[in-house]
Amino acid sequence: MATNVKTDRRYTKDHEWAKASGSAIEVGITAYAVEQLGDITLVNLDVKEGDSIEAGKAFGTIESVKTLSDLYAPISGKITKINKDLDSKPELVNEDCYAAWMVTIEAPASAIDGLLDADAYEKLVASLDH
Repeated sequence: MATNVKTDRRYTKDHEWAKASGSAIEVGITAYAVEQLGDITLVNLDVKEGDSIEAGKAFGTIESVKTLSDLYAPISGKITKINKDLDSKPELVNEDCYAAWMVTIEAPASAIDGLLDADAYEKLVASLDH
């Protein structure tokens, strides 16, 4: 089954995406993650603007009708923005997971170079579907 994977960002094995946007990296979850979760009912971000975050550490949770999952930081850096729209409208993630970023992290664009590119992420997802 083909999952919508965008080529303008990098991915993690935990199904987060990271996209360089100026001096910050936007972070969200992938279409595959949304597909696995089902209808999103709550996005709970445990960080505030100005907080430092470490790659691989949880920065919040996402809840759906099926399950509760942790959200993991793809890179280390400082949180510069939180998507407050998700507080009242978590369904934005279901509508377009690539537009509904969760946090932005201040870091150089090269910080995401070590993450999976679109091809590698598609191969990972394909391996999970078998």
